[in-house]
Amino acid sequence: MHNAASVFLQKGVIFIQEQSSGKLPNKDPKDLVNNLVRFPQVLVIGPNGEQLGVMSSRDAQFKAYDYNLDLLCVAPNSNPPVCKILDYGKYRYEQQKKAKESKKNQARIEVKEIQLTPQIGIHDMETKARAATKFIAEGNKIKVGVRFRGRQMTHIEVGEEALNKFIAMLGDIVCIEKPAVLDGRWLTAVLAPKRK
Repeated sequence: MHNAASVFLQKGVIFIQEQSSGKLPNKDPKDLVNNLVRFPQVLVIGPNGEQLGVMSSRDAQFKAYDYNLDLLCVAPNSNPPVCKILDYGKYRYEQQKKAKESKKNQARIEVKEIQLTPQIGIHDMETKARAATKFIAEGNKIKVGVRFRGRQMTHIEVGEEALNKFIAMLGDIVCIEKPAVLDGRWLTAVLAPKRK
């Protein structure tokens, strides 16, 4: 596969610029780079942060070519648009690194589920309460559900009592984010860690 070449004449000097058929490394489709910068006038910032002044897009591309770097439009909506001469591959690498770092620092809150029955034994409830305490300590929310079977639906108050007893066991480490709601055969409530 052959590369296409563009021939430019600037100030009596002939420039031959190869245009690779391949893409720039990890090119972001939102970025206006090199030949995609097509504004009548742009403000150009050099590779060391110095202002090189306002010039045409073509002249800015020649400037970038002189430095053997890329021309990136960093502020297309300003008047005139601002372009920076830089190493685009290095720039994209830094952007991806920052995005990965900020993603890593985000706290992930999961909703853990705990299921009870209306006639749950006290020891089973204590075991589930210990598990819930561990989930809350990790910063997760808990969805507590009481499942009714058969004729248990006629005595929903028994399930409500079991749910309230469970919440009382967790004490003051939780707050009720979503009060108990009956949905089909399930009575569910969502608990969250109490803010300190």
